[in-house]
Amino acid sequence: MLTRIVVLVKQVVDSEATPSAFRVDQSGLRVIPGPGVAQIVNAFDDNAVEAALQIKEALGDARVTVLSAGDSFAMDVIKKPLAMGADELVLLQDGALGDGIDPTLTVEALGAAIRKLGGADLVLAGRQASDWDHAQIPLGVAEVLGLPSITLARRVEVANGEVVVERVLADAYEVVTMQLPAVVTVSSELGQPRYPNLRGIMAAGRKQPTVWSLADIGIVPSEVVSAFELVGLAQPELTTVVTIVTGADDAEAGRNLALRLREARLI
Repeated sequence: MLTRIVVLVKQVVDSEATPSAFRVDQSGLRVIPGPGVAQIVNAFDDNAVEAALQIKEALGDARVTVLSAGDSFAMDVIKKPLAMGADELVLLQDGALGDGIDPTLTVEALGAAIRKLGGADLVLAGRQASDWDHAQIPLGVAEVLGLPSITLARRVEVANGEVVVERVLADAYEVVTMQLPAVVTVSSELGQPRYPNLRGIMAAGRKQPTVWSLADIGIVPSEVVSAFELVGLAQPELTTVVTIVTGADDAEAGRNLALRLREARLI
């Protein structure tokens, strides 16, 4: 029996970009990346794609659909999961989705898209996105679809209608078993995602994504009541305080420094 796996991914600005490459629009409460800032697939979502592909390889009879929502996409970026080995790519592209800072509309849209796809046996997603770090979208989708969820997976296996997850804890891990369908968020402890090879890249180039607007999935943005309120947005202010520790000679200065470090509980 075919196991249907949907992986939620997000296109984000490169998390390695320097803070100076961004500015904050205070009136619109949004972050504007500067020219030349690269777009990438969220790194944790790469882990989720890898988990889906490992399950597909283990089962032999599974289909991996990648689903993403946004107002625009860079095809050479968002097709990366196809190059890794996913079967199809579905894009929810609509100006109302904006930069995704308010998860409410995105959650409703992803849930409606999964229903339009005919549902899923397993929904996988990265533990959080590197742009806003909300970690709310996957759990919101689980709520919308009425599915149980498991977070912070470092290993995911599917067998006999169940998903078995090794879940990351602070100093250990726990094993959780749950009946399908379910939602699981995947962490970087899963391991390094596979790198797309030339054959995969060429195959991805020939595949065209399915593109839906919010109207195509029956979502009217004005009818979605937001559960999120953004009251302020600002870049962090960095302040540096320098204290010069002196002494009558180098030996005394060294002792004074050691005392200051001990007072600060640094040594």
